Amino acid sequence: MKSNAGGDDAKRAAGERAAEFVADGDVVGLGTGSTAAHAIRRLGERVDEGLAVEGVATSHGARELAREAGVPLRSLGDTARVDVAVDGADQAAGGDLIKGGGAAHAREKIVDAMADRFVVVVDDTKLADALSRPVPVEVLPAARASVAAAVRDAGGEPTLRAAARKDGPVVTDNGNLVVDCDFGRIADPAALARTLAATPGAVEHGLFVGLADDVVVGTPDGAAAVESEK
Repeated sequence: MKSNAGGDDAKRAAGERAAEFVADGDVVGLGTGSTAAHAIRRLGERVDEGLAVEGVATSHGARELAREAGVPLRSLGDTARVDVAVDGADQAAGGDLIKGGGAAHAREKIVDAMADRFVVVVDDTKLADALSRPVPVEVLPAARASVAAAVRDAGGEPTLRAAARKDGPVVTDNGNLVVDCDFGRIADPAALARTLAATPGAVEHGLFVGLADDVVVGTPDGAAAVESEK
């Protein structure tokens, strides 16, 4: 099922297929990233067609895109339950995910975990036999050194994420830093997730273990396959 091809056609196929999971009256978690963006745009089209939904955005970017697409929004802080969350992933293996390429994984995890149904959207290049990408960890600025030391003790190599178009590090919507932690091939994602979650100063990590209900995989020919994880 995995291929070396990717691209926007595959992302669009996955995002637009996932938008069909949303029903009238749903509160919808709106993920961050290029594949989730296609789902948000398709939801906007469905709203134009008469669908009544409220979106809960996981980042500033998702919020702005939803406004442009015409998806009504509600505040994350006022939301205790989501019917369906649609979000992307940087890597997926057996239903477990690494997320955080857009530095929004703390809010993404809040929304995805409260959803009755969490639908992951990826192109087929994101599939893997085992998780192996660096794990993003959102870190309180004052805890940067101590978290890095804890990551090394756990067998990882931490790297502070630098901003692409400005001097200095990436700063999250929460005002924190992001440390990308390379553990190589992750044999036990659940155990590593517990270790990172217990690290003082680590606000949230990018391992999403056992949360996905469905994974929608887009392919370059514009098709999308749905894999149930539960």
